[in-house]
Amino acid sequence: MSIKTTTIIAITILLTAALAQNTDNVTFAFLFMNFRISKLTIMIVMTVIGFILGYLVGRPKKAKYDIEAYHDNIHQKEDKNTLSDEDRDYIN
Repeated sequence: MSIKTTTIIAITILLTAALAQNTDNVTFAFLFMNFRISKLTIMIVMTVIGFILGYLVGRPKKAKYDIEAYHDNIHQKEDKNTLSDEDRDYIN
C-alpha cells in the first residue's frame, strides 16, 4: 500500500473512534437560537464541510488568459525587418 492510502486509512480509523466516543447531547447555540443536538451530528457535519472546503481550495486553478502571449503568437509571423517602399524612400 502507498503512504497516501495508509494515511487515509489511519485518519478514517481515528475519526471513527472520535465519533463513536462523542454521542452525548449538547446545547448548540447559533445566533439567537439554542438547539439540543448530539456531538456526533455536529462532528460529522463539520468533517464533511472540512472535506468540501479542502477539495475546493486544493483543486487546480484554471489557466488565466494571457493577452500578451496571444498578441505575440499572432505577430511573430510578421517579419520585423521588412520596410514598405514609402518607408525606404523616406529613410533615403
